Amino acid sequence: MGDVRDLRSAASLRREWRVDDEVVVRAERSAPRAARHWVMRTVAESGVTGAVNQVVELLTGELVSNAVLHGPSDGLVHVHVSVGERTVRVGVTDDGGGHPTVSHPEPTAPSGRGLALVEALAESWGTTARADGHPGKTVWFELDIAD
Repeated sequence: MGDVRDLRSAASLRREWRVDDEVVVRAERSAPRAARHWVMRTVAESGVTGAVNQVVELLTGELVSNAVLHGPSDGLVHVHVSVGERTVRVGVTDDGGGHPTVSHPEPTAPSGRGLALVEALAESWGTTARADGHPGKTVWFELDIAD
């Protein structure tokens, strides 16, 4: 199960990233798909393929969907991906308020499982307030890519 911690205390701040890139999408219905495809290509170009790449794609889509759903409708969503020797990290930043929490909806509920997937599949994940003084937060996850 994922370990929730504040980004500022994450050991990954001391890592060397071989890929460190960002894309910005408008908070609209097409944003999750566009972000998923961009992250999937970026991670694959760095040599991360197979099941890890698919999990990165899935979790990115879940976080961007949440940003679109809970953030301002006219806002922007920043998707940042970093790939190191042993880790992939994706962070999704929006201008929305609130603090994401994992929910466990009824089996028949049509939505509400995104963060539960992140919690179940990521090595670690968490949230942090935006450091640039703007409202909002970044929700991030990390996956181990070591053999």
